[in-house]
Amino acid sequence: MNNDVNYELNLDTAPQQEDIHEVLMQLEAIIFASDAAVSVARLKEAFQDRYTKTEIRQFLQQLTLLQHGRSIELIETAQGFRFQVRAKYRNIIVQTWPERPSRLSPSLLETLAVIAYHQPVTRADIEQIRGVTNNSQILRTLFDWNWIKESGFRELPGRPALLVTTPHFLNAFGLHSLGQLPPLQDAKEAFMALDANAPKS
Repeated sequence: MNNDVNYELNLDTAPQQEDIHEVLMQLEAIIFASDAAVSVARLKEAFQDRYTKTEIRQFLQQLTLLQHGRSIELIETAQGFRFQVRAKYRNIIVQTWPERPSRLSPSLLETLAVIAYHQPVTRADIEQIRGVTNNSQILRTLFDWNWIKESGFRELPGRPALLVTTPHFLNAFGLHSLGQLPPLQDAKEAFMALDANAPKS
């Protein structure tokens, strides 16, 4: 897939009353061809502003219904809309390609869970909550993936940086907002919740 796909559609010869099914198929093609989630604004632009954002969302709702009964689903994340394999079919993908290692280690997921559920947090906060010394490589990895970022400083000696999650984190876990995170009981529950939602395909 190419994230630099030219999404602009040729609508010069389109009829006045464009077939809704064709619009849905075009939306499906645009989203499927993208490596990243596609925003409503980008989709509106692709149709040369022929439709309003409200109309685009209505089309997307219809497109979501068309995915019922299929192994893939259309979801909305913080960055836009994307297709993903339904959770019930992820195991067969792992079985088919067993050589694919999970890029999310337990310690990485636990660190990410602490940040997601307790943000904004400092590195010292993470160590205190987890009860172990931070692995600098884990935080570096999360920064490299753009799943976390610094957001200000705590007014303490040394002014430690405050860490928060990013929209890329939400997108990776198929979340539209932090409000969709499962209720937190303790650090273990946070780890399990994130592990269950982590992309396996």
